[in-house]
Amino acid sequence: MELQELEHIANQVRRDIVRMVHQCQSGHPGGSLGCTDYFVALYFHIMNHKPEFNMDGEGEDLFFLSNGHISPVWYSVLARSGYFDKDELKTFRKIDSRVQGHPATHEGLPGIRVASGSLGQGLSVAIGAALTKKLNGDNSFVFSLHGDGELQEGQIWEAAMYAPHNKVDNLISTIDVNGQQIDGPTDKVLALGNLRAKFEAFGWDVMEMNGNDLQDVIRGLEMAKSKAFKGKPIMILMQTNMGHGVDFMMGSHKWHGVAPNDEQLEAALGQLMCNLEDY
Repeated sequence: MELQELEHIANQVRRDIVRMVHQCQSGHPGGSLGCTDYFVALYFHIMNHKPEFNMDGEGEDLFFLSNGHISPVWYSVLARSGYFDKDELKTFRKIDSRVQGHPATHEGLPGIRVASGSLGQGLSVAIGAALTKKLNGDNSFVFSLHGDGELQEGQIWEAAMYAPHNKVDNLISTIDVNGQQIDGPTDKVLALGNLRAKFEAFGWDVMEMNGNDLQDVIRGLEMAKSKAFKGKPIMILMQTNMGHGVDFMMGSHKWHGVAPNDEQLEAALGQLMCNLEDY
């Protein structure tokens, strides 16, 4: 797809996010809006994936969302890339919906391979999937996404040691570095220090990109793929602004897990005008 079309899709995904969270008055809009360009680039340009979903994912690239609370952006992108009907987005967080607040597997929603939301676990899962592909001679990629606040979980650092030691070089992980978490700025809750230096010390090939510039996201992910299969796992530090695209949500931890009211929804949608179809 051309960049302009991808940008239109990203705008529509952001409209989906604010509507989904508004209609059930529950969910996590801030991180979802901040990571929208990453998801659109991944699913509409970068990954080799099949909406005709099978759990094994043999012969295709796999994605694991570790910070599962930003499910609205993932659900929107899955629906709009053909995994399920976009009308199902209207059931977000409703009783018996497959589109739960955090991704889960027992409802059988296409595109979801692991339940996530208990933070800190996704990197371990992604490493397991990547090793499986290597053992099976499958030269596809495994992608994963993590929140920066999630790095306060100890399991992340066990996995961070394991991947370079075992040369899991078909893994491309990304950290959403927005500097915010549910209780405030990460620097005030538990400072993360120099993430580039830390991951490089552990043996990762570390990159950086602007997660709110779709062209730079595409460039970064393509560069990451070119670095794969060279003995090191790849970590991308992705700078984003929480709530990107909606001015009154941007840069504040207060929109980590708060739904917009009716007036705020209309204001948000007014800022996210889109020329593509709108549900």
